[in-house]
Amino acid sequence: MGLRSLKGRHLLWLADFAPEEVRHMVDLTLELKRRFYSGERILPLLEGKSIGLLFEKPSTRTRISLEVAVSQLGGSTVYMTPQETQIGRGETIADTARVLSRYLDAIVARVKSHSTLEELAKHSTIPVINGLSDLTHPLQAVADMATILEKKGRLSGVRLAFVGDGSDNVLHSLLLAGAKLGLSIVVSSPPSLRPDDRVMARALEAAEETGASIELVVDPFEAVEGADVVYTDVWVSMGQEDIAERKIELLRPYQVNSRLMEKAGGRAIFMHCLPAVRGQEVTDDVIDGPQSAVWDQAENRLHAHKAVLSLIVP
Repeated sequence: MGLRSLKGRHLLWLADFAPEEVRHMVDLTLELKRRFYSGERILPLLEGKSIGLLFEKPSTRTRISLEVAVSQLGGSTVYMTPQETQIGRGETIADTARVLSRYLDAIVARVKSHSTLEELAKHSTIPVINGLSDLTHPLQAVADMATILEKKGRLSGVRLAFVGDGSDNVLHSLLLAGAKLGLSIVVSSPPSLRPDDRVMARALEAAEETGASIELVVDPFEAVEGADVVYTDVWVSMGQEDIAERKIELLRPYQVNSRLMEKAGGRAIFMHCLPAVRGQEVTDDVIDGPQSAVWDQAENRLHAHKAVLSLIVP
């Protein structure tokens, strides 16, 4: 059976997509990057299309790479915050979704609560794409998988060690993407900060199908031994300021520093979705060092957004 069309589908989390569909997103990311560097800077795959960017949270990489991606595909974007729309005055998400569906060809939403995405999708007649929620960040995971493939030449069997907050939304998407693409993922976090049960259930289900593996450990040095990729994220996400001090204290042993990278070995690359709090979850010598892939990883957000949008927007 061939790959079915992704046109018109919502992308709320990668659990809803088959392994071959996720792999197609990743492969197209690198194909569009190659075409960009061969001189094809504008591809009219979204010519005449309008993409709404509904953002409840501020952003650097997600917003800018999305706006540039749509522009390079020949489309246009409309950036909206709740304060700039009637959502800020109490209009329901359902009513907003119904109206935006009459104007736009797709909505990329960056929201505080995953339930907002689900409400948008329920009442939209156009695709809704997750630009980040408290549960997952699928666009980041597509770019990350493309970066790993670019750097390592393969995905199946790659050992990815995530060190830090196991309840992190980026980690959740790495678990789902990695499970569908055959990676070996080791998560090192304090026992009180383990991945979401819903995500783990779907990731383990996918891993059974693909031969991927998922392991949870406490000791970060155990996690990174033999790793191809060492990955971390900020310890305190937007909206967690009230628990920041407690989380930072809990996660101090999980800093990615030169000692940890030495344990991983010279072949390991370091990844971080950014922004980084230097000196907290990662030290300068690692993020700026020769094993760091974070800048290529950040660039690949642009090409991943082009790939996902071109596949999903009808």
